[in-house]
Amino acid sequence: MRSKEFLTAGIGFLLFLFIFIPTVHAEKGQIYEVGTQSLNVRSAPSHSAKIIGNLDEGDHVVVFQESFGWVQTYYDGQEAWVASQYLFPASKRTQVNTASNQKEITITENEVQIRTGPGTSYKVIGSTSKGDTFNLLETKNDWHKVTLNDDSTGWIAAWLTSTYTGSNPSETSNKQQVAGVTSSSLEGYNIVIDPGHGGKDSGAIGIDGIFEKDLIMMTADNIAQQLRAAGATVILTRTDDYFVPLDERVQISNAYNTDAFISIHFNAFPLIPIQGISTHYYSYGASQDLARDIQASVTQGINMQNRGIMQSNYHVLRENSDAAVLIELGFITNPHDLSMIQTTDYQNNVAEGIVDGLKNYFQ
Repeated sequence: MRSKEFLTAGIGFLLFLFIFIPTVHAEKGQIYEVGTQSLNVRSAPSHSAKIIGNLDEGDHVVVFQESFGWVQTYYDGQEAWVASQYLFPASKRTQVNTASNQKEITITENEVQIRTGPGTSYKVIGSTSKGDTFNLLETKNDWHKVTLNDDSTGWIAAWLTSTYTGSNPSETSNKQQVAGVTSSSLEGYNIVIDPGHGGKDSGAIGIDGIFEKDLIMMTADNIAQQLRAAGATVILTRTDDYFVPLDERVQISNAYNTDAFISIHFNAFPLIPIQGISTHYYSYGASQDLARDIQASVTQGINMQNRGIMQSNYHVLRENSDAAVLIELGFITNPHDLSMIQTTDYQNNVAEGIVDGLKNYFQ
């Protein structure tokens, strides 16, 4: 009898959950509405994951996938997760009104990058070609949010579409735009910072098994921060630990009116005593000049061996149509270099050296 009572009670509890606990079976690409006063947005599908934002009741989200009671969407240009039980399908009237108010835009250039957010610092998730059309969802800071073919969303530079009425940055040289700017400013210049390796590509392996890719991103972020403080527009080829093919790194550089492309790396060698900083270029002229100015400025503020500038056949230099250099900021297989590389003073000095080197180059 007791087993039957437990069985009956269990069935009753499940029926209670089914009737009274709201659930949603999210469909990819569908619009859902937040049905609670405040909903945490997390970095992963777990209640213990980091909270990266908050949604209010009535806010709308577009769902891309579902995982055990969580749905993936995008928040401030990055992948995010929310608990699905607090979401409800948006009313048909809302979805119809959204569709009826959509404006169509046309891409006016080839190989236009699609990003996760409204800016060049956001991750590239695809590309599109001249003549392609998309439904416009919103516009923010000269960037268009559009609906993609798989019903997901992405951001495209407005100046590369049919809706843009201002001057196209790709049609005017930044060096002409900043003709009156003093050497103390990098305002008006587009600088591409290329953090090497990433994701499945660990790069060189140093002392105690440290990966080159793990040191690069910290250095690149510091460089980008100081370049922006000097007025430059900074484009990063990757913003986190993920793999970016060499061709795509070059495409990112070529997609903008890039004034300087700088690839960031650390070196390694089987012989422990080998150490120092070197800057590499492929073509003579602007790239060689850029390498010389950056090498001189970086080594001036860092107590490391100056290995000079070298002509090298690296893909990101050889295939690049812009002034491009690759800098090896020390050997992670050398105890002296590695101990310095991991300090805050080193990070700041490298960033300051690259900023000064660029100012000297443009001057």
